[in-house]
Amino acid sequence: MTTEPGQPAATPRTGGAATVALGILSSRLIGLVREQALARFFGVGPHADVFRAAMRAPNVLQNLLGEGTLSAAFIPIYSRMLEEGRRDEAGRFAGAVFGLLLAASATLSLLGVLLARPIVALLAAGFLQDRGGAVDRYELTVAAVRIIFPMTGVLVLSAWALGVLNSHRRFLLSYFAPVLWNAAIIAALIWVGGLRDADTFSLAALDRLLFAACWGALLGGLLQFLVQLPTVAREMRGFRLSLSTRVPGVRQALSAFAPVVAGRGVVQLASYLDLFLAALLAQGAVSALGYGQTLYTLPISLFGMSVAAAELPEMARLRREGDDSALLPRVRRSMRQTAFLNVPTFAGFLAFGFLLVGALFRFRSGRFGVEDNWLVYLVLCGYTVGLLPATLSRQLQNTFYALGDTRAPARIAAARVALSAAMAYPLMRWLDGIQVAAVAPIGDTGGVLRLGAVGLALASGVASWLELLLLRRALARSAPGPVVPWRELGRMAVLAAAAAVTAALVWWALPPVHVALQALAVLGTYAAGYLLLARMTGAEELGFWVGRLRR
Repeated sequence: MTTEPGQPAATPRTGGAATVALGILSSRLIGLVREQALARFFGVGPHADVFRAAMRAPNVLQNLLGEGTLSAAFIPIYSRMLEEGRRDEAGRFAGAVFGLLLAASATLSLLGVLLARPIVALLAAGFLQDRGGAVDRYELTVAAVRIIFPMTGVLVLSAWALGVLNSHRRFLLSYFAPVLWNAAIIAALIWVGGLRDADTFSLAALDRLLFAACWGALLGGLLQFLVQLPTVAREMRGFRLSLSTRVPGVRQALSAFAPVVAGRGVVQLASYLDLFLAALLAQGAVSALGYGQTLYTLPISLFGMSVAAAELPEMARLRREGDDSALLPRVRRSMRQTAFLNVPTFAGFLAFGFLLVGALFRFRSGRFGVEDNWLVYLVLCGYTVGLLPATLSRQLQNTFYALGDTRAPARIAAARVALSAAMAYPLMRWLDGIQVAAVAPIGDTGGVLRLGAVGLALASGVASWLELLLLRRALARSAPGPVVPWRELGRMAVLAAAAAVTAALVWWALPPVHVALQALAVLGTYAAGYLLLARMTGAEELGFWVGRLRR
């Protein structure tokens, strides 16, 4: 709902978080199905490494120009115009931003296709060691990047559509749209690979599967953008495609855009640094990090981004109305809502992550075995160290954006990356000298995987705590007052620990059954126990999620 000229501004609503969570849940669940398909066909091995690297290399467009940047530079201005009843002006502003994004993403996509070879050599230098081998990861990644680079350009435009729909409080479609992207990859894999025994595939067959997944990703990116356009067209008025920076709001957006891009660039640099370092490790490190990140980012997206995406337009409206006194209480409340589901996820990943990884990725006829299971679980543990600060930091970043400060988060992101890099290299080199078989009971599997990827994940997790503490310290200078709800976090941790003990007893008492059945029983007991304890103790945050989902 938008405000017509001469009408009062709409009353801020808070129910968008559950809607965003529903849309993200849909896309993330099918994303897990995509990961299952990749694990079945590729396991933790060279072709999985190539797919991860090929997806990461062009992501500079999506990360620099996509949702995170538009959330800071586009949504606050566009939302303010809507609230002030300037809908035609808002449409012209959105048209100019779209035109600039289209020009930038098209140019950079073309450069990416032309320069794929040096880009891969720079970002995954370790793959050069495979040249002439049975699986040449370098040549395969170059070919895959040339397919995928245009996809990321389209996804930037999809992020613009998401920003428009979020500002109009149309949350579900934009966060549901990635379902099509994942579905296209899954369909391509099944179309080429079928349901045959993945262990029998030749290297040539695996090459064909790899390129099928890449073409599916490109088609899925187009579908993700196009499905949002009809709703965008209905909501927007006054849209006019242009490249002009004289359209009201554009120069203000660009002034906010530059520091946010710098901050996102730092994050992107960290991502590329992880890829560069992982490519120097033993084969399988890149794909193990990818599987671990899939699970790690699931709660961040569901319980962190969902709240943050719904809160940013409302926080911007509070700022516009000059009601700064209500800003910090709202941030604190959103942090409690985020933490209520992320604290038990943190404990659950550490305690029962091995079961979860096995239930999702291990197949009787697939390439993902027990050794792969242990490596991905240990990587997940490393990332999980930073799960809670990563989600809470997103709320603090939104606060800075609402206050009009996009520089502080960029500087703090740089500090986080510096600490992560300083820790990652020595950790990964030390751990890469240790085989998974030396620390995990995998039996006689001829283990070849090593633990180097765990060092990268652990360094990332520890550095996330630095980012949270620095963001809180910086915010205290411009908006003093308690923000991080430490006492409530402790209460949630106690509930999670009590539920984990009960679930561990169920795990111990279970007879030998398939890992998927074990995971269902143990994780179901854990989740039910946590929610029951929260209800018994009268946790306000439980009422928030239940109430929003009912609506």
